[in-house]
Amino acid sequence: MTEADESKLKLMVVDDEADNLELLQRTFRRDFKVFLAESGFKALQILEQEGEMAIIISDQRMPKMNGTDFLSRTVDRFPDTMRILLTGYTDVEDLVGAINAGKVFKYIMKPWNPDDLAIVVQQAAETYRVLKQRTNELHRALRRESLFNAVTTAIRESLDYRSMLQTVVETIGHTFATDTCMLRPVQSNTAFSSQFSSQVFSYPPPSKQNNTGSPHVPYLNLAKLEWVLETRQIQRIQSKENDTFYTYLAVPLSYQQEALAVLVLYKESPSEPWVEEEVQLIAGVAEQASLAISQAKLYQRIQEQTEQMRAELAVAHQIQTNLLRQSWPQLDTVKIQAYCYPAREVGGDFFEVYVHPQGDVWVAVGDVSGKGVPAALFMASAISLLRRELSQEVPPEPNIVMRNMNANLSEDLVGSNCFITMVLARYNPTSRELVYANAGHIYPLVWSPQQLLEQSPGENPLEPTYLHIRGVPLGILPNWQASAGRSTLNSGEILLLTSDGITEATISESADEAPSSTAMLQQSGLWKLLTQEKGRLDLSALLAHIQNHSQVQEDDQTILSLEVL
Repeated sequence: MTEADESKLKLMVVDDEADNLELLQRTFRRDFKVFLAESGFKALQILEQEGEMAIIISDQRMPKMNGTDFLSRTVDRFPDTMRILLTGYTDVEDLVGAINAGKVFKYIMKPWNPDDLAIVVQQAAETYRVLKQRTNELHRALRRESLFNAVTTAIRESLDYRSMLQTVVETIGHTFATDTCMLRPVQSNTAFSSQFSSQVFSYPPPSKQNNTGSPHVPYLNLAKLEWVLETRQIQRIQSKENDTFYTYLAVPLSYQQEALAVLVLYKESPSEPWVEEEVQLIAGVAEQASLAISQAKLYQRIQEQTEQMRAELAVAHQIQTNLLRQSWPQLDTVKIQAYCYPAREVGGDFFEVYVHPQGDVWVAVGDVSGKGVPAALFMASAISLLRRELSQEVPPEPNIVMRNMNANLSEDLVGSNCFITMVLARYNPTSRELVYANAGHIYPLVWSPQQLLEQSPGENPLEPTYLHIRGVPLGILPNWQASAGRSTLNSGEILLLTSDGITEATISESADEAPSSTAMLQQSGLWKLLTQEKGRLDLSALLAHIQNHSQVQEDDQTILSLEVL
């Protein structure tokens, strides 16, 4: 059969009169591939063998099975066929039935005009071509959508990058019925001679190939695969091994100029097994897979970086914990408690307790603006400078220490848009003198627990003494200037220093109350909690109470007390 005959549409003529069959065959044989049937039963047999006809011309009046019955039997199986009915003037009722049941495109009255019939057949052929084109386009779109949904669904079920790659190769290999499908990812480290990873993902998986008798996987030439990546074009490759012909389809997978992998589909066939339409469909699915692989690869990088960051932050947390003095000499004159809880792994709050060889006790609480690593770095610098100042044979006054720290830190603080609030106090156990300086920090509290216990019912509640002398935070001005405050701490009195993470904590009256009932603690709320303490002050229990009644710790929390014995 010639190529021209293959391109012709198929036309069937059904009529019980031989003369009509011969006439219609002569009329349309040049333009159509004509099939003849002398009855409806014979026509059904031909359809069973030859498949869909573009056009069926059927006579209405035929013995045993008329045209209406015959055409109605072809509707469900061949909905796109154009049906033309030849009928007489007396067959009006049959004509209506044929149009309704047989999906008739046109009806022609006998005797027909050859020119009119030719025009009708030509219209039917054009309609059939348009209908088949649109039907094929719809089928392609539905298949494409179905494949995309299948690939997308399968990919979403993958848990990690490796699982994603295996899922992609299995889904595409199964969907396009390949003998074998292989995926070679690009390695991240391009320092090696080849840009491809040593890992190969395949379908069927190697563990199943021996059991299922899958074909031998031919050697993949990495040079050809690298060329596919460079050109970013699908390449068809043919090879022969052991008298077996293989046809490859090498598909580059890339996203936003980043080469991800090469997907190779192949079948044992000496001829081209993939038509252009299927290759385009594979390319579309490959684009979806590339996007998914890129996202999975990015997620893997983020996970690796996150784990690395967590490990580094854990080390930083330990370093910061060690940097804060967790123990100090046991003293007979004072009792000191101090705690610092960062809101994140590391924070900007700090405290310092230093007992000078001459006997003075230095305490400090500071807060670097911001949170996290930047604040922690300034916190470390502040503690280092503070300890250098206090370790001198004769340390300066607290306000001079503040001024010296500001001189060393202000340039870096201003450049980073940060500042430090801080309270520094020196207590002399012999003279019981307290000298302090405040750089924009919360006012320290001084009170006597014994006076609270001795207070009579009905008396106005006692208030603590707030040490109100205060200057600007460190890092605001090039030269820090503020005077030192002086006071006396008697036996039994307590000095309390806190950071704003304590006073600005949002707590509720009971731990199970709704978040809407929470309010900021403030210094007045802190003082209320302190008055409720029974016996000696326990900062650990106080912090536990605040944290148990808070929804979330929003800021670093630091608190320090110095109690005169």
